Amino acid sequence: MQESKKIKVGISIGDLNGIGCEVVLKTFEDTRMLDFCTPVIFASNKTISFQKNELGIAVNYHGIAHASKAIDGKLNVVNVWKEVPEIAFGQATAEAGKYAVRSLKAAVEALKKGEIDALVTAPINKNNIQEADFKFPGHTDYLAQELEGDSLMFMVTDTLKVGLLTDHVAVKEVSDAITPELIKRKVALVEKSLKMDFAQRKPKIAILGINPHSGDNGVIGKEDDEVLKPTIKELTDLGHLVYGPYSADSFFGSDGYKNFDAILAAYHDQGLIPFKTLSFGKGVNFTAGLSRVRTSPDHGTAYEIAGKGNADASSFKEALFTALRIYRNRMEYRELTENPLQKQKMKR
Repeated sequence: MQESKKIKVGISIGDLNGIGCEVVLKTFEDTRMLDFCTPVIFASNKTISFQKNELGIAVNYHGIAHASKAIDGKLNVVNVWKEVPEIAFGQATAEAGKYAVRSLKAAVEALKKGEIDALVTAPINKNNIQEADFKFPGHTDYLAQELEGDSLMFMVTDTLKVGLLTDHVAVKEVSDAITPELIKRKVALVEKSLKMDFAQRKPKIAILGINPHSGDNGVIGKEDDEVLKPTIKELTDLGHLVYGPYSADSFFGSDGYKNFDAILAAYHDQGLIPFKTLSFGKGVNFTAGLSRVRTSPDHGTAYEIAGKGNADASSFKEALFTALRIYRNRMEYRELTENPLQKQKMKR
């Protein structure tokens, strides 16, 4: 891998009425960030100019027609549109959703063409992005369609990584959705990502119970005994370092998570509430399992503070640095696994 190669990071601008543009511009207000990567924002010169003036952010940028024309050492802005969108900070408008989708589509297309190396997405609103040709509950589902692989929402920090057996599924449908096949597939995705994206040689994975107290031996539901436990045993018999099911209510409070490289939660809130409680502002949403690297901050549009200039860019910065680390790890993993001599060294 060429260490001197500057990684091109594409950035979709998200909901223009939220804090996405603010946290992006604040990140690159510190020009030292340009030493780490070549940023490419998908929006327009006029949009960026309006936002930086409204928010009082002192940042310089370079307008380009295509991502392939990005210049190292500058904050590049691809002019995806020429018109001037109406900005209404703090409001979920159809227009803001339309431009969020246009930015995302342009960024993903550049990613597929290899014009950018990785993608960091600013927050969108899941309701106002719905269009005739864009009916997805969020970034992850759209990226799963556009990029090769099997997507997994993976919330990560340096010390805590949480994946989900089910993500955007109604609570009443969770137990029916969790099957042995799903568990095996999600475990395989997490294992592969930990090895390839986070350089973990022998990853240990904990699985949380579906029911309170993991069912209490069938007293509070049978799914843990009938689905989770047999599947976990089958995986461990095959040599996978998979453990559980653990009672979710005490798992995080007792620091049990620190004994594992990743945790698979049964459903969305079971995993994301403790993750965001422990890591808010430092957490990153990573879409594992795809052919390309995509990360995002762990917060949403934050309409309640949009346009006020006091949004915290920490999570976006973490998302950017995480994308860079994962991209480098993947390059190194590819080199090691493609070179027989290096591969032999890695096994020792």
